[in-house]
Amino acid sequence: MLFIYGAKLPVRLLEEIRDWKHQERKHITLIKAILPDLEPTYIKVLDEWSTVFADTERAADELLRHILRYDNAGSPQVLTQIELLLTAACDQSREFVRQLKGLKDNSTAVQKVPLASTVLHHLIRESEHFLNQLETLNSPGALEQFMQESKSNQTVVLEPNPTLAVQGTGSPGTAVPIGGHRLPPLPYNYNALEPYIDEKTMRIHHDIHHQSYVDGLNKAEKKLEEARKSGDFDLVKHWERELAFNGAGHYLHTLFWTIMNPKGGGDPSGELAKQIKRDFGSYDQFKQQFTEAADKVEGGGWAILVWSPRSHRLQILQAEKHQNLSQWDVVPLLALDVWEHAYYLKHQNKRKAYIQDWWNVVYWPEVAERFQQASKLQWQPF
Repeated sequence: MLFIYGAKLPVRLLEEIRDWKHQERKHITLIKAILPDLEPTYIKVLDEWSTVFADTERAADELLRHILRYDNAGSPQVLTQIELLLTAACDQSREFVRQLKGLKDNSTAVQKVPLASTVLHHLIRESEHFLNQLETLNSPGALEQFMQESKSNQTVVLEPNPTLAVQGTGSPGTAVPIGGHRLPPLPYNYNALEPYIDEKTMRIHHDIHHQSYVDGLNKAEKKLEEARKSGDFDLVKHWERELAFNGAGHYLHTLFWTIMNPKGGGDPSGELAKQIKRDFGSYDQFKQQFTEAADKVEGGGWAILVWSPRSHRLQILQAEKHQNLSQWDVVPLLALDVWEHAYYLKHQNKRKAYIQDWWNVVYWPEVAERFQQASKLQWQPF
């Protein structure tokens, strides 16, 4: 995705550095959580990295606050400081990746936990993605050159990451304040879906990944509110994208937790079963299409059963990431998360096996209730 940052590029770059160093610290927490018997030598190294990342995150945040306060993002002195910080951040991530690969290959604790290697591979890929995004600017004078070329509508490729924001408050029946979304509690214990979905995956998926979407959504809403108040919409494309990605991630995960239950499984009944038969021919045909759609999602994403008020039918959609390749004007009823983080601890790279297990925890009464409410919504068909 191309974003035209222009004079805002230094600000966006510092946000990227700050947020990624925070993410790498969370990765360290995750590694230590899945490897409780990790050798003391590796624990010491990870703790040292955590301190380094925290220092870099703090430096990026302080420099960001300074240039926002004094509006001097384009000064040569500031650009030099940002370039030095960017070089340090990239060098850190590059060395961190190298040491994670060493940990994956040489740690006895990793060898004893079969799924640990898959997790480390996933974290290594994320750090490498960060490096790939910023490598274009990681050379002396590159940032200043891009700033000059931006006057001629030069575009820069950056893939933004979710950032942290303070959670707000809200209650059923009231509007969520701007930037006030909260992580919903799981409606069951973390281990309730075993043996189909393991406790550790549920904790990481809910507490870390879903929380990151809540934080990113709140951040985007706050930034757009600031833009409305100031009239400065230079970064509106970026924050609208963050709003879509993190908002969809938050809302789909909130649905995802509720349509699973330890008492789930079996077949749907009542009006929902009749509608499925009407629209897909039979429940087995529906289940096969949904399973194949989920398995064939390219990269991370979802398979979603939706009600279409316009066609008055159920449909099965794919969503890459959380929001791409989807449709407007539909109501999601049943959603399956097929991002790697939803299954890699237990199922590793066997997505199809995860999907087959997931059918055992689908809670059809909840899906039926959503269908009952959604099917009342009907537009004139075209």
